[in-house]
Amino acid sequence: MWFHVSAAPHALRPAPMALAAALLVGGCASNPVDSQWIEPQFAGQSLRGSKLLVVCEAADESLQRNCLDRASAELVAYGASPVTQAPVPPGTARSSAAEPYLAAARAAGAKAVWLTAVGPDATLVQPGPSIGVGLGGFGRSVGGGLGISLPIGGGKTSTAYGANSQLTDVASARLMWTAKTRAPSDDDANAQVAELVKSAVAAAGKAGFF
Repeated sequence: MWFHVSAAPHALRPAPMALAAALLVGGCASNPVDSQWIEPQFAGQSLRGSKLLVVCEAADESLQRNCLDRASAELVAYGASPVTQAPVPPGTARSSAAEPYLAAARAAGAKAVWLTAVGPDATLVQPGPSIGVGLGGFGRSVGGGLGISLPIGGGKTSTAYGANSQLTDVASARLMWTAKTRAPSDDDANAQVAELVKSAVAAAGKAGFF
């Protein structure tokens, strides 16, 4: 009996988990907007030139500030006039609703509240490399071998973030529009947040609000 490190084809096949992760990431990249909803009463009501209070909710202040900066820049590019709300204190539960910010919006003279709540959407584990161990015998009477694939080291874990964004009418306190967006898994959380906000504002623009 002998042992050898084998590069047999079966040892090089992607693991099911890796394939699932690749499909998930690919799907997020090709379709960043999961779903959206528009209140019929506000359909086609443009907010170009209007003042918007911009609020971001996230687990830590750095993500919140990055979200605020990106949302403000994107909204300006679409013709709105953003006013940013101070970051929500760390540890505050994400409400995903604009009611707590309506008073500040009225004080700022804003027509609507733009709220984006960011959080982890999926955790992906990519398996590490593997080896194949061949078991065989002497002589021509034994053909082929038994391949055993064993992982080497731990897999790499990465987090894909998602965001719920919405527009709320300040005068009536009614929800105008909302959408769920996803970002491809990336080690850079700030880059994911930027992509989430960009996709959300673009979706609101296509819905006729900008």
